[in-house]
Amino acid sequence: MSAPAVDLRRITKQFPGVLANDEVDLTVERGSVHALLGENGAGKTTLMNVLYGLYKPTSGTVVVDGEERTFDSPRDAIDAGIGMIHQHFMLVEPMTVTQNVVLGDEPRKWAGLAVDREAAREAVAELADRYGFDVDPEATVGDLSVGERQRIEILKALYRGADILILDEPTAVLTPQEVEELFDVFDELTAAGKTIIFISHKLREAIAAADEVTVLRDGRNVGTVETDAVDDTELAEMMVGREVLFDTEKSPVEAGSIGLAARDLVVEDDRGVRAVDGVDIEVAEGEVFGIAGVDGNGQSELVEAITGLRTPASGQISLDGEDVTDASRRHRIESGMAYVPEDRQARGLVMSYDLTENGLLGSQRAPQFADGGRIRWDDAEAHADSIVEEYDVRPADANAEARSLSGGNQQKFIVGREFARDPEAVVASHPTRGVDVGSVEFIHDRLLDLREDGAAVLLVSSKLDEVRSLSDRLGVMHDGELVDVVDPAAVTEEQLGLLMAGERPDDVPRATVRAGGER
Repeated sequence: MSAPAVDLRRITKQFPGVLANDEVDLTVERGSVHALLGENGAGKTTLMNVLYGLYKPTSGTVVVDGEERTFDSPRDAIDAGIGMIHQHFMLVEPMTVTQNVVLGDEPRKWAGLAVDREAAREAVAELADRYGFDVDPEATVGDLSVGERQRIEILKALYRGADILILDEPTAVLTPQEVEELFDVFDELTAAGKTIIFISHKLREAIAAADEVTVLRDGRNVGTVETDAVDDTELAEMMVGREVLFDTEKSPVEAGSIGLAARDLVVEDDRGVRAVDGVDIEVAEGEVFGIAGVDGNGQSELVEAITGLRTPASGQISLDGEDVTDASRRHRIESGMAYVPEDRQARGLVMSYDLTENGLLGSQRAPQFADGGRIRWDDAEAHADSIVEEYDVRPADANAEARSLSGGNQQKFIVGREFARDPEAVVASHPTRGVDVGSVEFIHDRLLDLREDGAAVLLVSSKLDEVRSLSDRLGVMHDGELVDVVDPAAVTEEQLGLLMAGERPDDVPRATVRAGGER
């Protein structure tokens, strides 16, 4: 019997004030798909960063293919056949697929004086063909979808000889169709003898894609199970140490007047192309209006226009009856609009700021924190501490820099900051992206609390179960248009899929309730 591809023995990783991994054992069989589950801050990414050479373990042993190894850098791990695809891709968008794949390891010609571009293109094309990747080596990465960019990251690792692939939250930003395509890629890779370890919060995807699942909780390995012998309820309880409720219960709410609206809205993207084409939306006080759709169909531009980050070409945006089409971002915040952005690092946080500073963003002039133009830092730190405590942000340190947190903990802090504004209207774009199952449940409950308090909630999500369970009415976007508004309790996933593809079946249960009616 061959040695496991990976055998981590009693790995401990200690940071100042934080025990991230506590004598963790992990065995991954060669040619298998192994999922690593756990709450945000459970130590999953830290453990994989040890395997990839980004961190040196405080103690413990790393064994790869039966050989004990010491990695001083990712270069050592790459030389040992390990590749890692990070949650936030590391691609140069203006460059081509080929240039990105071979970057730093280009084939040379003329005694090494020049890059052999043709050899590079052929190598990338051959690699893509071998693993069934539908990729154009000459395509510009900036023009590709998220799913295509992820495949480029995988090609980069394979080009460097990776036999063991680590993927950090690989489905966090993918559409359902792209998730299926990624799992097909897993099948191709394992059939070729590759080993895959992927970090995830999504229980059903882990069960569907992996052969085995290991669960970490508070830095410890609480168990490894075969996926054909476990269900999502059991995995959730292993992750959080308690029963998790997957079904969201909404109480009937008497909807009020229109709190947030967009009328005949036209928005162009960065290239000047019309991305939102005459969209009409009305969100009542005490209502969650959901928007579903495949990413890239105008949802991002719609949200940016509503929140003041992009100027619409035409149309009107109103907040609590006030025309805010030309109002600044600050004015919208001061008028009661909270915003959870889809890109937490680009739009939600200043990564070099600590949590106290990030907790002030958008409120630095509010009387709660400022007096005569001077910030009261004790009050600001107390505010950050309250968010950290209520939303279980780890590490629980208001002085920690945002970039030191895992993606899921960054997301929880943003959600806590925005919901703490006591908003009149909430625009939540993918609010649970990259967040663990226990925190998803908590964030959903907070959204519904805001709904019950009379906030108008606009929810944009690629998770169909999320928008169907939380929404009172559900709009579907395709090619910049709002193609229909349906009853989320009655519409089927198949019907939603057709609408998201631009088709309009006759039997779709349409929403009829408007402001002033019970939901």
